[in-house]
Amino acid sequence: MTGVARHQSGNQPDRVRRSRAAPEEETGPIQRVPERSGPGAAHTGPRHDGHAHGTGDAGGHAHAHAHGPATPAPPRVRSLLTALLVPFALAAIVGMVLLYPFGDELPGDEALTGTPVNADVVAVAESSCTPQGDVDVDTGGGEPTGQGCVAVDIELTEGPAAGSTITKTEPVGPGRPRFAPGDAIVLEYHGAAPEQAGSYQVVDFQRGTPLLVLAGAFALAVLLLGRWQGARALLGLGLSFVVIALFILPAILAGQDPVLVGIVGAGVIMFLTLYLSHGLSARTSVAVLGTLVSLTLIGVISAVFSELNHLTGLDEPTSTLIGTLGGGIDARGLLLAGIVIGALGVLDDVTVTQSSAVWELRHANPALSWRQLYAAGLRIGRDHVAASVNTLVMAYAGAALPVLLYSAISGVGMGSILGSQDIAQEIVRTLAGSIGIVAAVPVTTALAALIVTAAPAGTGTDTHSHEARA
Repeated sequence: MTGVARHQSGNQPDRVRRSRAAPEEETGPIQRVPERSGPGAAHTGPRHDGHAHGTGDAGGHAHAHAHGPATPAPPRVRSLLTALLVPFALAAIVGMVLLYPFGDELPGDEALTGTPVNADVVAVAESSCTPQGDVDVDTGGGEPTGQGCVAVDIELTEGPAAGSTITKTEPVGPGRPRFAPGDAIVLEYHGAAPEQAGSYQVVDFQRGTPLLVLAGAFALAVLLLGRWQGARALLGLGLSFVVIALFILPAILAGQDPVLVGIVGAGVIMFLTLYLSHGLSARTSVAVLGTLVSLTLIGVISAVFSELNHLTGLDEPTSTLIGTLGGGIDARGLLLAGIVIGALGVLDDVTVTQSSAVWELRHANPALSWRQLYAAGLRIGRDHVAASVNTLVMAYAGAALPVLLYSAISGVGMGSILGSQDIAQEIVRTLAGSIGIVAAVPVTTALAALIVTAAPAGTGTDTHSHEARA
């Protein structure tokens, strides 16, 4: 019995080894690394494509990802990307210098009908709609008088009569603002009798504090998820607003061609946001190239079909702006500039995703050819295109919803509604942007596949490595 027991005990390791080897028989041979013996040796399990799992003496688990050495792109790849992108970057910088209105006088407050004045609502009470001694310039528009009015006591917090209180009579009804004590509002002062209520018109509410709270929540969410990359993305977003406020708007107001200003501004924003958010790398440069090609296509399509559809760009806000400034702005050019700038954000998302997808496919299987990388990347891009196009269409449809509602009750046919000025320009804006998004996928995927296969397999073009230990 003792001999039998010893014999069975001696066979146990063989059975264990055979049971451990069973998966190899089912799934094929797995490459193993040599085991070390002796104290402190770690047993290393199967290794798959550069991923090693090991359990040390202390029971810790180490998990290392090695996607090749973190070396930059080969010199010829860097030279090619530099030669392609530097001329565009220089053109954007030179364009900003040439188009910026140095020393030009921009339209100022004199172009407006009144001066904005901040104020606070002190009290609100029901009132007759025809108070004595007060002529309310904001009571027009056909509101039924049977709805009633309210007397709003308003304390002026700035302006020539700061600290004084006036009473304004405001109608009550659908579409009219509702006032409550403590509301911060904006009045328009017309420049005469600063202590008289008739010199002021209620135009809006002050929304600074709620908007700042919402912006802070957005920034916090981005930082919590994106960390340092999220911080860089927020910096790029802030610089985008700086470009819009300090270059695009002044240049257009000074009478520069809105199309040129929009193209130059979009180019500067593209370079800033992409490289700040994703770093100086070959994959980011490929995304920039894909965005440039797609933006050019969007601009050409928008210009051609705006001309074919005789779009003037004179919707209600643009007509009001041009009337206020007394002309000097090309309305159609303003429309085209808005299309290019509006499509930039969605294009960035598509091109960065496609470029990164191709790089990750290359890391996963360095043996893939250009054609295989392109086909695999294109399959990834199809789903992304469907979601992005739907996002763009719904965004524009939501913005044009009031126009759609007005057209729907006008009693004309659907063809006439879609062919109206306001709807047609939204259709051109949407479809031109969508075509650009669709084109961005094959263009960026092809460029990324060409660049990533230009380096010999295993050189780690634009790669990363990290190690996590529990």
